[in-house]
Amino acid sequence: MNIVTRMVLAMALLLPPALFATTTAVSDRPLPLPQGGPRPSAATVQAWQARKFGLFIHFGLYSMLGGVWEGKRVTQGYSEQIQSFAPVPTGQYEALAKRFDPEKFDPDAIVALAKAAGMKFIVLTAKHHDGFAMFHTAQNRYDIVDATPYKRDVVKELADACARAHMAFGVYYSTIDWHWMHGQYRPDNDNPITPAQADFNVAQIRELMSHYGTISEVWFDMGKPTPAQSARFARAVHELQPQAMVSGRVWNHQGDFTVMGDNREPGEGMEQPWQSPASMFPDTWGYRSWEKRDDLPGKVRENIARLVRVVSAGGNYILNIGPAGDGSVVPYEAGVLRGIGAWLKPRGEAVYGTRAAPLQKLEFGYATLGAHALYLFVAKPPADGVLHLPGVVDSRFGQGRVLGDAQAKVGRVVADASGASVKVEGLAEAGYMPVVAIPLDGGLQVRPDAVAPGADGRVHLAAAQAEHFLNYNGYGYDDPPTVYKLRWHVQAGAGAYRLTLRYRGAGPGSRLDVWVDGQPRALALPAGSGAAQLRVSRDMHAEPWAMQVELTPVAPFHKGDPLPATIESVELAPLMSQSGAPHQGRRHRAGNAP
Repeated sequence: MNIVTRMVLAMALLLPPALFATTTAVSDRPLPLPQGGPRPSAATVQAWQARKFGLFIHFGLYSMLGGVWEGKRVTQGYSEQIQSFAPVPTGQYEALAKRFDPEKFDPDAIVALAKAAGMKFIVLTAKHHDGFAMFHTAQNRYDIVDATPYKRDVVKELADACARAHMAFGVYYSTIDWHWMHGQYRPDNDNPITPAQADFNVAQIRELMSHYGTISEVWFDMGKPTPAQSARFARAVHELQPQAMVSGRVWNHQGDFTVMGDNREPGEGMEQPWQSPASMFPDTWGYRSWEKRDDLPGKVRENIARLVRVVSAGGNYILNIGPAGDGSVVPYEAGVLRGIGAWLKPRGEAVYGTRAAPLQKLEFGYATLGAHALYLFVAKPPADGVLHLPGVVDSRFGQGRVLGDAQAKVGRVVADASGASVKVEGLAEAGYMPVVAIPLDGGLQVRPDAVAPGADGRVHLAAAQAEHFLNYNGYGYDDPPTVYKLRWHVQAGAGAYRLTLRYRGAGPGSRLDVWVDGQPRALALPAGSGAAQLRVSRDMHAEPWAMQVELTPVAPFHKGDPLPATIESVELAPLMSQSGAPHQGRRHRAGNAP
């Protein structure tokens, strides 16, 4: 999906001048919110997105308990939050520090394991909700150097090991702090942040940004900071490390990348850089001594599938391990990582540096798009070996191959009325999730699935038919996402159309932009429920395969800005020419792949 950008000055020559107040470029994508400081460059964002697969590590005082308190398994909540779920009295929990001596923590071995897994970055919990710092902080003495017999800075040791191995390194930082709050828990960890605690957080953030080398990302988590506090936390990172990517869980739409919910993947279009965080088991991130660890091959396959789903949707996948209290990596979890790495080794080109392919409804599985190749991940090998690529047109393909399998044979890509297809022999013997790489000479052209007009020539577009684009990471973890864009594709020829938008819940003075084939027009919505109309024109050069209709807030708009009303439907009716015939030109004939 390309960014649809037009110069307003150029558009002003075609549309009424009252629609335009500036001569700056506008886009149908949200801009970052101002935070009063720098943000990562486009090159940094691109490099962050290219890494695709990383290691999350939840390690702290809670690792000593392993999900057990006073001889009983604590089944409620994640084990890293055992202090609140058991609950463990604050004094008794904090006394654990006197016995915390993770002598088996081996940062170089952990980095080597991540590399063996095919991971390109590591994020470590520098401070979780319990407030215990795994780094040497000057803000109090509740940290691994001052309060434990270990007396070594775990964050520093892992940061240095990553630097030696040229592995990107990031830190997790919880904005809530049960040590600071004296055990004032809330069930959903949605605590407001007091001004004094915000000052404390900023001081620790500045320490992490100052003493641990280059930080690739800062993974904020939980709490309910105010919008000003979220901006302040992000600014504290960027003032010292402008290229560090801030996670969306800094909240209030101030992050540099969107974070999905725990163990969740998006079900709709994603235009912002995004990441899906996953735990080895859904019930915990921290070490749980009594976790049922079985079917290692099944767990490897599960995470390969999750990685493929995330990457094929354009995101990054970060998979967690929870070391035991002595610092050792659980052998089962190490085995899962090595199993993923064995699968990735011959197939990495289909993952790293790729983007989502503009293909939908692939019955066999998933696809990614590289600079010069299309990659097909076959989750469900068809009985006849034929992989169908709906909508592919006018694309030049070379001879394909199955990555890591010299025996499988890939036929030539052939075109038909529905798109293109390729037959692959030997898929059933190619192991789990085989990957077919097909060279591309030029770009991949895809005719979108479009809504056809009715017998009267009108096109009815229901909101449910649209592709939805959502704002995530608003005011806390449980703040529901909001819609900022709807997109439809329509079978429509050249000419002019009357667009009727039906809506409800518009406030006074509501307006939105209607984008047709990349050209925006502002449309006023009278308050309440109703309909609003606009004359629009088809641009066959901008969108040759189908008319593209989008609704967004009035551009330029920012992350977090929602559509100003609930959209019910859009109707397009061809306008009549002076001769009385529908004002439409000849339909553009879709070409076929060779």
